[in-house]
Amino acid sequence: MAEDIGDEYDYIIVGAGSAGCLLANRLSADTDKRVLILEAGGRDNWIWFHIPVGYLFAIGNPRSDWMFRTEPEPGLNGRSLNYPRGKAIGGSSAINAMIYMRGQAADYDHWRQLGLTGWGWDDVLPFFRKHENHFLGESDAHAIGGELHVSPPRVRWDLLDAFRAAAEQAGIKSITDFNCGDNEGICAFHVNQKRGRRWSAASAFLKPVLHRPNLRLETGCLAESLIFDGKRAAGVRWRQNGVSRNARCRGEVILAAGSIGSAQILLLSGIGPGPQLREHGIDIVADRPGVGSNLQDHLQLRLIFKVDGITTLNERYHSRFGFAGMLAEYALLRRGPLTMAPSQLGLFTRSDRDQERANLQYHVQPLSLDKFGEPLHEFPAFTASVCNVRPTSRGFVRLRSRNPAEAPAIAPNYLSTAADRRIAVASIRLTRRIAAQPALKPFHPDEYLPGHRVRDDDDAALLKAAGDIGTTIFHPIGTAKMGLPSDPMMVVDDRLRVAGVERLRVIDASVMPTITSGNTNAPTMMIAEKGAAMLREDAKRLTEGVAA
Repeated sequence: MAEDIGDEYDYIIVGAGSAGCLLANRLSADTDKRVLILEAGGRDNWIWFHIPVGYLFAIGNPRSDWMFRTEPEPGLNGRSLNYPRGKAIGGSSAINAMIYMRGQAADYDHWRQLGLTGWGWDDVLPFFRKHENHFLGESDAHAIGGELHVSPPRVRWDLLDAFRAAAEQAGIKSITDFNCGDNEGICAFHVNQKRGRRWSAASAFLKPVLHRPNLRLETGCLAESLIFDGKRAAGVRWRQNGVSRNARCRGEVILAAGSIGSAQILLLSGIGPGPQLREHGIDIVADRPGVGSNLQDHLQLRLIFKVDGITTLNERYHSRFGFAGMLAEYALLRRGPLTMAPSQLGLFTRSDRDQERANLQYHVQPLSLDKFGEPLHEFPAFTASVCNVRPTSRGFVRLRSRNPAEAPAIAPNYLSTAADRRIAVASIRLTRRIAAQPALKPFHPDEYLPGHRVRDDDDAALLKAAGDIGTTIFHPIGTAKMGLPSDPMMVVDDRLRVAGVERLRVIDASVMPTITSGNTNAPTMMIAEKGAAMLREDAKRLTEGVAA
């Protein structure tokens, strides 16, 4: 028997990540609404959640990462990947790259062209700006005064300046801002930091309002299922400290647990493909084939080049006083390598002349390592990580069992289409062309991965190399896609309401019908901002209707 925590809420939010924190802030601003937010992870009371370079220690650590893994991926030569997701308030914004990237205007205009009213670039731009406090100041593109701080990098590297010059020599223009609708070009990434500290969704939106008497946060809550009265979402059941608990909702239940978590909760609650639910003995509340389908992610191909005659983080880290010196610089000045995002220099360009707009994104780093969670290499090197930002491959999230504590099966199906394979091959060639430009020649870039044995004129070898070095860049979206009623794979409508049931919405990255052209944290916060406005509008309309 589950323990009822008492009281009834107007909103129950499942997940205190990038979307959930913002939703809790906006919905609890109405003092007559009682809001409960449930987080499966814990508080962000660990130093490495706040020092920017802490991602090196947080990713791959069970204290801060759910430690998911993908199924063996045929496109990656049978490899299974670590699939990090944040395990604390702030969600993945507590361990991510901190990069503020909206994507391209055409991404959202495409959503509008799919029939999703109100989701074009001009429609969503005000919701990006609403919570923004941008270092570039007020403009048509940016705003100041919001909760989310967007800052410039606080450290520079001669190596990155040389790479930028090499990219320009390869025909890629320098720009000053990736976030005005067209991100083609090369620029330093803007980051979610405040005075050299990570500025997660919890820092920006949740912790400043936890004093509100109408907002309740519960951590360590593993959602077991939604509670339904017929077809109406009426509450949530979860396990906390070994005890099954539940809460009732008189308003709306909101899933904001991300593309893995929200899909899993829907399935456990009887909303999803009928055959899959029956296989696990789950009663069907709504047969929605799209739940868990349409998984999209950015696959990064991490090319590594050894260099000499120029400083990288690798040798600074391994020097006698390296880390201690960097820690002192950070403590005294809030500057230096400990303020670094995983990538400092970005680049968007086209893989070939047939592309209408930039379809490749580079994350360039003055460091190298085998994978996140492992030590930096002892030799000086840089990484030029390139990904196809609009992949055509589609994967899935499926239940392994009815046990909420068992991670679902995750299969992104990377490189499963001919188009994605062709672009992967082209992107390795382009990276090599940039590295061969005169600006980098003084530092003798020597390709460590995939290495010289992989010939540039051998498509098959390049494709195999892509499978060997490819890994997630942590951007899963789409498993509860927004669509029209005519779309059999649609899960939510353009107001983010789950089809086939009442009083249930999904508001997070899982609703994206197609992936945005770049990092997905900022778009997820925009979706939450827009979703919160919709919830408040609909509640007001309902109240006025009752009053009338």
